[in-house]
Amino acid sequence: MDALDVARWQFGVTTVYHFLFVPLTIGLSVLVAILQTMWHRTGNERYLKLTKFYGKLFLINFAMGVVTGIVQEFQFGMNWSDYSRFVGDIFGAPLAIEALVAFFLESTFIGLWIFGWDRLPKRLHLAAIWAAAIGTNLSAYFILAANSFMQNPVGFRINPESGRAELTDFVAVLTNKVALVTFPHTLAGAFLVAGSLMVTVGLWHVMRNRDSADTGAYRFATKLGSWVVLISSALVVLTGDIQGKIMTEVQPMKMAAAEGLYTTESPASFSVLTVGSLDGSRELFAIKIPYLLSFLGTGDPNGTVQGINDLQAQYASQYGPGNYAPIIPVTYWSFRFMIAFGLAAAAIALLVLWSQRKGRTPTSKWLLRAGLVMPVLPLLANSFGWIFTEMGRQPWIVFGEMLTRDGVSRSVSLTEVLTSFTAFTLIYAVLAVVEFKLLVRYARAGVPDVTPDDDTDDTDDTDDAERPLAFAY
Repeated sequence: MDALDVARWQFGVTTVYHFLFVPLTIGLSVLVAILQTMWHRTGNERYLKLTKFYGKLFLINFAMGVVTGIVQEFQFGMNWSDYSRFVGDIFGAPLAIEALVAFFLESTFIGLWIFGWDRLPKRLHLAAIWAAAIGTNLSAYFILAANSFMQNPVGFRINPESGRAELTDFVAVLTNKVALVTFPHTLAGAFLVAGSLMVTVGLWHVMRNRDSADTGAYRFATKLGSWVVLISSALVVLTGDIQGKIMTEVQPMKMAAAEGLYTTESPASFSVLTVGSLDGSRELFAIKIPYLLSFLGTGDPNGTVQGINDLQAQYASQYGPGNYAPIIPVTYWSFRFMIAFGLAAAAIALLVLWSQRKGRTPTSKWLLRAGLVMPVLPLLANSFGWIFTEMGRQPWIVFGEMLTRDGVSRSVSLTEVLTSFTAFTLIYAVLAVVEFKLLVRYARAGVPDVTPDDDTDDTDDTDDAERPLAFAY
């Protein structure tokens, strides 16, 4: 084990941990805005209660996402300084815009939304949550544009004197074909997570508090969340199909590794299960669906999909001696776990809708148990999706331009990286407990009472501006 190994583990752990909060924040921001819009248009207190209820869960998650996200950018300078020097001119641009525009937009308007209840006009207050939601989604786009450069570098040139990558076309970076398809795919996955949480909380209250006056609100939330999950699942499949074709074009080794395809095939079969040799050089046993991989990768059932061994020979000739294949079992199984967990969440959402057909109240304990684990499934799907994306690119940190081993900080020792890795892991473990307890506590508390206070003294002439700001919840 050396500093490179630990630096990779640290970045992987902190990034996956951070991304547990990101999709929920992205999805809930829009769903809360939709609920408040419904209240604004109808005046129905049900939607106001749900807005404040899920809005509280959104704010808890947003705060935790901000805290864990700050660490990501620090690591570029601490553990990956050679990478930062090489690509900072390009990678820094979208990240700077994300911080200066998108993040400030969302954080500013979230503040207005929190403290603007009964202070801002209803339309302006509604606009604040929509602005925050738009800022959240813009943040996702700029970050994905930066990551997409690592997958498919465009809009740059290599300075022969400094050896650094220099930005030549910022529009090309923002319109990278990988970014254009990764963004909707990521958003669909985010709504899958947010919809699942909405289902879980609503279903728990529907089944545990059947005689509550707010049962109607919970039933609506459960149905809305279920439909969000089903629609998001369909969009994940659609955008994933497009993403697979682009991946076959720009990163054929990743596609070959995802399918355990060792030799070039035309037509190529989709691997349901493949067992390879220990050295990852050949296939020993496989269960396959004919023609499917060719269609997924090229859009043509008879299309050609390159194999791992042929690509390895090609890259060794192009880039020099070395192993250019990722860790096949990790790439292969992370791709399948991503699909399996996402489909499982969609199946539970379908069962929840069926259990509430024609006004029925679900009673199955098994359904409740499935509902309680439901948010974990799309979170796992998102995590395995990112593991596949990043591990499938290896050994490149910037595909075709810089190897991961060349991006690590040369002056940082194994002890230093190991110390920071241990510290962050322990801190994140504590934060995970805090986040979980807060979400469970406020989810179990149920929707708030939004009845106006009838005891207000109308003769009180105290200047409202002199009253202290109060958190709306």
